[in-house]
Amino acid sequence: MTVTLVRPEKVYRRYTLLMADTTIKVDPAIRDRLQELARERGITMRDLVAELAGATPTKEELRERYEETRAYVEEHFLGRPYTEEDEKAGEKLWADLEAGRIGEVQ
Repeated sequence: MTVTLVRPEKVYRRYTLLMADTTIKVDPAIRDRLQELARERGITMRDLVAELAGATPTKEELRERYEETRAYVEEHFLGRPYTEEDEKAGEKLWADLEAGRIGEVQ
């Protein structure tokens, strides 16, 4: 028995203009995990990969976010340039919070 798939040219042409298929080779365990995550969210693996890629910032995006945050802190909280001492104090505060050395911040 031979099955012939019929693809209306108009629909197929529009689809191929919008979507470029690329094969990404991953281990079967990774493929299965992606499939499970997609299924749980009710989306395709294509949409899941697009979602993950969109939610993961590049190094340049992280650098831009850092600079924007730094400028905001300088303007709205410090009223002066952000220094290396400020960064160290922030890291210490964060470490103390994680370690439970400081209670809830009011």
